[in-house]
Amino acid sequence: MLRLYLRRYPITLLLVLTIILLSLLPIPDMKIGVEVPLADKWTHMVMYGVLTLAIWFDYKRSHSQSNAWRLFVFAFLAPIAMGGILELAQKYLTTCRSGEWLDFVANSIGVCIGTVGGLLIKR
Repeated sequence: MLRLYLRRYPITLLLVLTIILLSLLPIPDMKIGVEVPLADKWTHMVMYGVLTLAIWFDYKRSHSQSNAWRLFVFAFLAPIAMGGILELAQKYLTTCRSGEWLDFVANSIGVCIGTVGGLLIKR
């Protein structure tokens, strides 16, 4: 079963693993010359938007017919739930990270943007 998912959803699984690691491991505080307002929130939106696009892409590539219910669950609800679970994990399971509601909102906005892109891919 795992081999099937690895073959059908390689990009998605790689991105999920990357997001989990980036969310739970300590990241050094790096100062850059230019201050970007809400850079952290933009990063969350991009990560989850790209993840959602990858889900749509992998799904479209590996299925000849699409199932709207599966796409809704796995390409919309699952990334939003993952974002919420990771924010809770940051708050309650790590000492180096902090979970924030605004990060969850940014994750969800990224998923919505990725879903719009996914609908375009579906066409």
